[in-house]
Amino acid sequence: MDLSFWEKDTFFSEIDLLVVGSGIVGLNTARAAKEKMPHWRILVIDRGFLPYGASTRNAGFACFGSLSELLDDLTRMSEEDVLDLVRRRRDGLSRLRYLLGDDNIGFEPLGGYELFTESEESIFENCVDFLPYFNSELEKMSGEKNIYNVADDQLFGFGFKGVNHLILNRGEGQIHTGKMMERLLHLVRSMGVNVINGIGIKHLIEESNGVRIETTQGVSFSVARVVAATNGFARELMPALAVDPGRAQVLVTLPINNLRVKGTFHYDKGYYYFRNIGDRILFGGGRNLDFDSEKTTEFMLTDLVQHQLDHLLKTTILPDTHYEIDQRWSGIMGLGDVKTTIVKSISSRVFCAVRMGGMGVAIGAIVGEEAAEIIVKSSD
Repeated sequence: MDLSFWEKDTFFSEIDLLVVGSGIVGLNTARAAKEKMPHWRILVIDRGFLPYGASTRNAGFACFGSLSELLDDLTRMSEEDVLDLVRRRRDGLSRLRYLLGDDNIGFEPLGGYELFTESEESIFENCVDFLPYFNSELEKMSGEKNIYNVADDQLFGFGFKGVNHLILNRGEGQIHTGKMMERLLHLVRSMGVNVINGIGIKHLIEESNGVRIETTQGVSFSVARVVAATNGFARELMPALAVDPGRAQVLVTLPINNLRVKGTFHYDKGYYYFRNIGDRILFGGGRNLDFDSEKTTEFMLTDLVQHQLDHLLKTTILPDTHYEIDQRWSGIMGLGDVKTTIVKSISSRVFCAVRMGGMGVAIGAIVGEEAAEIIVKSSD
């Protein structure tokens, strides 16, 4: 397809920065770059008619780590790196709330809980042993005491079956990611950033004076610099990047009368997660049932995962409760061997901000700001 003169002159000419990906990282990269360089013409594009990936397809957890997750991280990362990741997640959530406002993102500080079954007694005891340590470190970060607490006294109130222990994280909450992205889109557009959806990238070709963009729609145009913020899809543009896709499958119920479950919940080292959305339950996870099959960019549901979600919902989370499933969907995360982001320059004109490790809601705002800092410095 050929662009008209008007289209090319209005939307695709003299672009100082092209951001590929209109999710939380891409929009925050555009926002932060525009704040630093108000005269820049910045364009954000995305292959989907909504952000393609996970930004509007996740569970909406405002979390910075359950205890078993942090202990699992310690087996792969240094103590310093684990604590730095907790700090980044807390700081990122604070930044997101400050930028967009709690009401605009549906933030509710209902706390985060981790569930432990009888077979996980040793894991629970290990978490309890480390509880004072992480409380001490979090107090240094935030000034808040005893963020993690054993909450077995709340078990009866939730109505779970087969759950022996709970650990509460008082600092966590939940957000409405649709409202979050709507507000973020409104913010960047109000700053003069153009956002166009439905454009896929086929090739990025560096030239002497810029980067030529070839799209899957047959449209070509040139920009001064480009940043890929496509997370789980990053290797489609940059095959050398150490980032793998990870599919997350999710379901949500219709409203449930007298729902007793309020808050965000992690189960089985965080591989399963659920929360209330008003009087509904959102439940997702199960990637650990077949890691290889879930390492994909295909948006689809599998019987293996969905049957397990249905089973756990019926037997553990909502036993003896009448409910009906309203929707099921999937999203694509960007993962690596360790939970570190890749925010760097590929060349003087090409950059990336990817591999959120399933933590995009928590760290997306500050990762975008880090990417913008690198991009703007390269232009000096």
